[in-house]
Amino acid sequence: MDSRSFGRARLTLPDFDQPGPYLANVTSLESSRGSVQEFLYADADLRALELADTQLITGRITGLRAARVQLQSLNLHSVEFDACNLGTAQWADSKLSRVVFRNCKVMGATFDGLALDEVLFENCKLDYTAFAKVRVTGPLAFSKCALSEASFTDCDLTDAVFSDCTLRLTEFGRGRYQGLDLRGNDLSTVRGVHRLAKVLIDRAQQADMAEALLAELDVTYGDDFEER
Repeated sequence: MDSRSFGRARLTLPDFDQPGPYLANVTSLESSRGSVQEFLYADADLRALELADTQLITGRITGLRAARVQLQSLNLHSVEFDACNLGTAQWADSKLSRVVFRNCKVMGATFDGLALDEVLFENCKLDYTAFAKVRVTGPLAFSKCALSEASFTDCDLTDAVFSDCTLRLTEFGRGRYQGLDLRGNDLSTVRGVHRLAKVLIDRAQQADMAEALLAELDVTYGDDFEER
């Protein structure tokens, strides 16, 4: 296992580059037993990936490309996704523990009803993705991710971390954000800034949040008004 820190969050994550369990090559993530363990699933190019009521335990998924992804009621533990393109994935009602998404592209996707415990998104493209009813049950970090025009609605992101991410027009809807660590990000264009009570920022980000709030309020400045 690999232990890494992001802000105040410390995550214990799978590290398959170190000596550990033998990963057997598999040609499918489906199993009649409902469980796939100690596996390596590599370089698949699929028209569709559909999984439901499945456990993926201790494995690595690398180079996966799928045009259509439907994932429902999955339980993932100690799984790494590397350099995968999951397109506009629809992922619902699942539990992820000690899971890493690294160098992945998941744009315009929907994550609905996921429980995340020690999950890391690192250097991922998540633009236009909708996170709904996502809740953290342990540490969660987004590091160097693109989240332009992504949205969070009815989520519990308590004590989660966004580190060096692109948050252009990212929308924070109703939800729980206490302790959310937003240090090191440009917050000047985020939406829903009025909902970000009790988050953690640097003093230098006060101007960013003020700019974002003024944009939401759609105020008119006196000198602009007089020029009309």
